[in-house]
Order: sequence, then structure tokens, then C-alpha cells
Amino acid sequence: MQISGAVALVTGANRGIGRHFVEQLLAGGAEKVYAAARRPDLMDVSDPRVVPLYLDLLDEESISKAAAAAPDVTLLVNNAGITTGANLLTSPVDDIRTDLETHLFGTLRVIRAFAPVLIRNGEGAIVNILSVLSWVATAAGSGSYSVAKAAEWNMTNGVRVELAGRNILVQGVHLGAADTDMMAGSDGPKIDPSEVARAGLAGVEAGAIEVLVDDPSRFVKAAFAGDPAQLYG
Repeated sequence: MQISGAVALVTGANRGIGRHFVEQLLAGGAEKVYAAARRPDLMDVSDPRVVPLYLDLLDEESISKAAAAAPDVTLLVNNAGITTGANLLTSPVDDIRTDLETHLFGTLRVIRAFAPVLIRNGEGAIVNILSVLSWVATAAGSGSYSVAKAAEWNMTNGVRVELAGRNILVQGVHLGAADTDMMAGSDGPKIDPSEVARAGLAGVEAGAIEVLVDDPSRFVKAAFAGDPAQLYG
């Protein structure tokens, strides 16, 4: 699939990684970009190819309305997300549910709404922005997020299987940390969010079902075949 001429929808498009996806889609020659967010009024719509849309992963009606408003989508980028900072053993269970409702069920709702659109349009791609925390748990405060991203990762794999033969690429993009508002409280190394968008879109054009953006994601993926103690020792 080529970015030039594509009609894309990006969730969480008003900032961070999502904003960079919008910018790079436009730079790559996308015909139209639906920029979806809970606050579409904050969008930069100076480019006439950008169409702001209201979409909240926890509001199923907003997802259905977005799918009806964007019947020409060929590329879906599921970027929107949150982190509650919940610990698995001590935080309110409702906070853990919120992480899961957002990353697993919210993203799945968007895919379920747009899969028929992609199928009708004859070809397409779904890009899910995941995390190295899909595969490994790290510091306290990330346990709930890790669980939600692990669930989203295998949901991505399951959707890929169910869409086999439909001419739709289903891609998972993994990274350690990007320099976004959501990671502002983290002191660890962070990559520029533009690198995530660049790698994901290059992967779409290459037909890659998995993209490892940075060294942490490549290290953890490579460690799967060894003793897990190297990740938790």
C-alpha cells in the first residue's frame, strides 16, 4: 500500500505521535486525513486535506458516527491512548479497567467500525501503536498499562488472522518511549515521536506486520527466545 493517494484516519491526532502521523501522511501525499480526537477543535486545519472528527474511544456512538462520516478511509491509525499510572496490586480496579477499556476495547471498537469500510474500499491497512510494555513489565506505575498493551497486542494479532485474505495489512508498532505529553513524567530516554510515525508509514509501504521503532523494543523482542530473567533480573 502506498501513502500517496491514501485516505487516512488517525485517532489521538491532536498531539504527540498522532499529530506527527497527520503531518507525515500529508507530506507523503495522502489524499485526505481525518484527524480524530476528543478535542478536534484544537486541530491545525490549515491544510484543506485535514478533516477534524470527534472520536472518543470510550464513546461507542462517537466511533459509529466517525465511521459513517469517513466512508472513504483506506488507512486506519489507532494511536489514541491514556495511562492511569495504576499499580496492579494497590490501585483501584476501576483504574485498571479504564486502561483496558481504552487500549483493548476502545481500539477494538474502532477497528470493528472501520473494518467494513476498508473491506468495501478494496484494500487498506490498520496500524496499531503498541509498546515495548506489550511484552515486558517494568517500573511500578506501569503495570496496568502493560496489561492493557499486552491485550491490545494480541488483539492486533487476532484481528490480522480474522482479516486474512481481505487485502488489509494489520500492523503493530512497538516502541520504548517517545517524547510526548503522556511521557512527560518519565526520566528515561525518549525518541522523537516523528520517528514512530515515519517507521510506521514506511512499514505500511513495505507490507510489514510488525515494526520495532527503537533499541528497547528490538532488545525485548530478541530476548523472547532466552531466559526471562534477563528482563527481570
